[in-house]
Order: sequence, then C-alpha cells, then structure tokens
Amino acid sequence: MKNINRAGVKLEMIKELLMRDDEFKSEYDKLQPRYEAISQVVEERSKQKISQQELAERIGTQKSNISRFESGEYNPSLDFLSKIAHGLGKEIHVVLK
Repeated sequence: MKNINRAGVKLEMIKELLMRDDEFKSEYDKLQPRYEAISQVVEERSKQKISQQELAERIGTQKSNISRFESGEYNPSLDFLSKIAHGLGKEIHVVLK
C-alpha cells in the first residue's frame, strides 16, 4: 500500500488495493446502494441545473436535508428518496437482486 502515498495515484488504483481487504469490501458493498442513489440524484440535479435549495423547495424540505443526503451524512428513507425522485420529475424503482 506504500504506492498510494505518491502524488497522482489514481482513485481506481486505491480502490483496487482497498478492495483486497475483506472488511473494507464488506463495508463498501453495504454502502454501495446509498452512494449509487446519491450519484444519480446529483447527476440529475446537475443536468436540470437546479440548486439544492430549489430541489428542497420542490419537495417541501430544508436545503440542509438535501446537502446532508448528497454528502452521504444522511441515510435516507425510501419515502425521502421517492420525494427527491418526484422533485426531479423522475420515478424510483427498487430492484431486489
């Protein structure tokens, strides 16, 4: 892991090294759905060129709730995710694999 101290190390290389650790991989896999949802919301909000404040107003919440969600500090309920999706003019679909 000494190579990750170099400037210019790519994120994918760091991820590959970390994923070799079973404990890290387990936690990563557990959080994957949350970060995937966050990524989709941020991407769609950016496409629509709306601020966190505007999205918050659309769904009747505070900007801080959107910010906490997007930063990964908040574990959202399915209802909250559904509100966000509708606020972006989208639907939410849950798939069990």
